[in-house]
Amino acid sequence: MAEIGLFEAIYSARSLRRFKPDPVPDEVITKVLDAAIRAPSGSNQQSWEFVIVKDATQRKKIGAVYQKGGAILKALYTDRVKPEHMTEDTYKKLMASAYYLIDHMADAPVLLLACLKQVPLSGPPPKLPPEVAAAMKSQARISGSSIYPAVQNIILACRGLGLGTVLTTIHTFFEDEVKQILGLPPEVMTYALMPIGYPQGKFGPIKRRPVSEVAYLDNYGKHWKG
Repeated sequence: MAEIGLFEAIYSARSLRRFKPDPVPDEVITKVLDAAIRAPSGSNQQSWEFVIVKDATQRKKIGAVYQKGGAILKALYTDRVKPEHMTEDTYKKLMASAYYLIDHMADAPVLLLACLKQVPLSGPPPKLPPEVAAAMKSQARISGSSIYPAVQNIILACRGLGLGTVLTTIHTFFEDEVKQILGLPPEVMTYALMPIGYPQGKFGPIKRRPVSEVAYLDNYGKHWKG
């Protein structure tokens, strides 16, 4: 298909969860992955690893784990309050789409798992001041900064190639089961499960809260007017 511009991709790469059964050529998936590895990573470690699941039996196994995670998600969302910026109809469509994927993850022709390999320190741990050691506790929270930029590249590359996808994470409720299915070693952790295929739905436009509501100048509360 004809290539589209960067900003067109950004503004139209909706989260899509319903896919046609048509297979996705390996060379197309390779192009998506090549876009993924152009992303930045912490200290340029490039410690990402990707598992592409095409085998129907493997997809069913992953889909079954995702269903178990979905049951937890449904319980957590039972009394969830609708975000103020969404209409009741839009919210119901979002939840219906998410619940559909819970039962149909295995139907996507390709499942892509974005992973990070934990890189051990070389040599003995450095002696750090107590306050620095305490601050290091946040490292687990920011570890995703070395894989999620690659995930965003995957989303945009899929959009550019006419593929639908969505970032999901509820499989991580049962991380050990997923790792066993895929044969992942202990040091490799999954950060995203992305179904990929030619979509049944349409791309974009993406509706978001305006920049003026979420951006601030110099201090929190002073809204950006630009």
